[in-house]
Amino acid sequence: MFKLVSIDPGKSKCGLVLAEISEKIVYKAIILKSEIVEDYVRNLNTVEDISKIIIGNGTTSKEVREKLDFFKKEIIIFEEKNTTFRAKARYFELFPISGFKFLIPREVFILNKNLDAISALIILEDYCNMKFTLNQNLDFKTWLK
Repeated sequence: MFKLVSIDPGKSKCGLVLAEISEKIVYKAIILKSEIVEDYVRNLNTVEDISKIIIGNGTTSKEVREKLDFFKKEIIIFEEKNTTFRAKARYFELFPISGFKFLIPREVFILNKNLDAISALIILEDYCNMKFTLNQNLDFKTWLK
């Protein structure tokens, strides 16, 4: 299995996605504080055979890249322009509105959502040039502090 990690770096928090490329499935999608990215990826790498890490080239990408220097496989800095904006649309592809909620403006549903994990997913999808599906047990709203 060829597993990839994608990170949407930020000053205070990062979105992170773990996906299996041949199955096109996302197994983890989390938001975590920036200061624990290194420890989280280090621990994740002990239980998952991560082949490659893709980091968005925006805010703090250099700092995140330096923190992950322990990872001896390939680390790629990849374009992340407009991923936060695009994450809003992708959110509704992943979690479609149904029933009477369809009549309410979409923006109401995502005002308080943290879209960093979805932005990390978009970075991964752009890099791989394919769409991924979510594992059925996946919780996109997890925060690690």
